[in-house]
Amino acid sequence: MSYVDDVLAKVIENNPSEPEFHQAVTEVLETIRPLIEENEELYKKEAILERLTVPERMIKFRVPWVDDKGQVQVNTGIRVQFNSAIGPYKGGLRFHPSVNQSIIKFLGFEQIFKNSLTGLPIGGGKGGADFDPKGKSDREVMAFCQSFMTELYKHIGADRDVPAGDIGVGAREIGYMFGQYKRLTGNYEGVLTGKGLSYGGSLARTEATGYGVIYLSAELFQSHGMELAGKTVCVSGSGNVAIYAIEKAQELGAKVVTCSDSNGWVYDPEGIDVAALKEIKEVQRARLTEYKKYRPNSEYHEGRGVWQIKCDLACPCATQNEVFIEDAKQLVANGCTALVEGANMPTTLDATKYLQENGVFFVPGKASNAGGVAVSALEMSQNSERLSWTFEDVDERLQTIMVNIYHNMDDAAKRYGKEGDYVAGANLAGFEKVLNAMLAQGVC
Repeated sequence: MSYVDDVLAKVIENNPSEPEFHQAVTEVLETIRPLIEENEELYKKEAILERLTVPERMIKFRVPWVDDKGQVQVNTGIRVQFNSAIGPYKGGLRFHPSVNQSIIKFLGFEQIFKNSLTGLPIGGGKGGADFDPKGKSDREVMAFCQSFMTELYKHIGADRDVPAGDIGVGAREIGYMFGQYKRLTGNYEGVLTGKGLSYGGSLARTEATGYGVIYLSAELFQSHGMELAGKTVCVSGSGNVAIYAIEKAQELGAKVVTCSDSNGWVYDPEGIDVAALKEIKEVQRARLTEYKKYRPNSEYHEGRGVWQIKCDLACPCATQNEVFIEDAKQLVANGCTALVEGANMPTTLDATKYLQENGVFFVPGKASNAGGVAVSALEMSQNSERLSWTFEDVDERLQTIMVNIYHNMDDAAKRYGKEGDYVAGANLAGFEKVLNAMLAQGVC
């Protein structure tokens, strides 16, 4: 049995009932196989893959809090500090009922390579809790966030582990957690990113992930002799990533015709009205059923269905495993040119393979949605310097980072005989930097 196969078997055996983690590790290890086989004996002796797939640290803790009725509630919090070979742990916090150990580990593992691809000195981590902020009052959210940080603060710091937001964790939640961290430690430091502008946040952070998806998409099209302008785009989701991917795509001349939420989806043949979408989702916090009030010619459909619409570019920006093999077949049948992931691992393995085998350019989220963590790292830099950069300055740096990510993964794919395989290219390019740092630092 090869070293890669041996480690894959161990990961599955040692982490039972963690399908998302198995999926993430399988994808990475299979694609970095050519690099490992170049010096298999050394990497096996140094246990590189074992050290890569076992977190450096995982903290799991109880989060008790009191709701508005005076009832004590209890949730579970998790923080996975996966790999610090190239910098302090960096990765978001997710508050959602689906959060479990498997999902946090898969996200933390992916974050290692995503952070490496940015070219910035940040390692991989992730965290969250099975708490649902939806339907909770501000006081209840504050109570939960303060209790969550009362345990988490012991394990994080500006040069140790710098969490950010993710699903269910926006400016409100970051603010409450930052306030509690400051209260507990007496330190005013850049321990969280995604902060408000009045207390150390960065301009362009809100837009960063969505903008980054489109900057990389535009470079992909241009590198293949095409322009994004004039193309039709399908986007899933209606959260932060989706909204700003839609906004930037339309700024660059594309037409985005879909978006979705957990209840249903919208098709607007005239192009999604971003102002209406922001009003519904960011101000009213309502469902997409409201969209038709703003655009009477649009269509609202219950359930899933975004990927049946004919498009040149598909950008899944909602959540993991939302593009299935049936969706991939529909995209291919409709002549889709590229699928660029905006969410973390939104495409199943069989759907990914089908798209690649049928000539669709496929870019994994660890490359294409790295804009968010890239600007988070730029926020860390601003905090360290006690400076605040302009929106234009941050946006320009973001665009440069995303263009470089595309060319680095494209180059890595070509060097290892996998031209056009951007999944392999992203994993190989991300792993090379981490591998070199791990070897240089000895057994740790």
